Amino acid sequence: MSRSRRTPVEADRTSMTRFVALIPARLASSRLPRKPLADIGGIPMVVRVAQRAASSGAAQVVVAADDEAILDACRAFGVQAVLTATTHATGTDRLAEACRLLGLGAGDVVVNVQGDEPLIPPDLIASVANLLAANPDCAIATAAHALRDATEFFSPHVVKVVTDRRGRALYFSRAPIPWARDAFALDRTALPPGLTVWRHVGLYAYRVNIGPHIASLWSVSGWRTTDREPGLAMWTYHRRPRMHRSHAGL
Repeated sequence: MSRSRRTPVEADRTSMTRFVALIPARLASSRLPRKPLADIGGIPMVVRVAQRAASSGAAQVVVAADDEAILDACRAFGVQAVLTATTHATGTDRLAEACRLLGLGAGDVVVNVQGDEPLIPPDLIASVANLLAANPDCAIATAAHALRDATEFFSPHVVKVVTDRRGRALYFSRAPIPWARDAFALDRTALPPGLTVWRHVGLYAYRVNIGPHIASLWSVSGWRTTDREPGLAMWTYHRRPRMHRSHAGL
């Protein structure tokens, strides 16, 4: 009798490490006020994100909120949430407090799932957690997918990442990288053949004890006021994240 072959996702799930999915949610968003509560088919955005995270196999899914309105919205849909301070400068700061409130251990794995990603693939969340567990020398794991659209490549709203052959991040930027000098001197309406571009997905897996260190790096690195990309702070201080790379888009 032939053995049934498991799909990559099924195989990934069977070897899954235990992790907690944490979702930072700030009501006073600078770009879109009250964004966590934005209505998507009758359900608040942050709840949509939590529902996707719950399908990832996470042992626990918790929203780290800065306002009672977010807590009320989560409770209405059975989503666990904790109230954190309004003074946190970054989502990583907020999650560090959430880890303390939840009593998580120093070696526990958490995945920072952005609260404005209601379509985040659940298996991507699991893959990033598993990538961290499979690389004990790695402090942080994150994700990227292939980018093929020139408009997105040149957009400062899209974070790009360059990696080495082992899948470790070399550099993050909102600028168009890597730069194909000769090709772009002639045409910038399309990406040239053979140019591999990775779009960073704002999804981070790390152990609880590294969370405060990430936040402090972001605070003192100087990138907060320039490129505004947290990955750069890690890179600057030799915390090169391991990347889960997918040729399929989100």
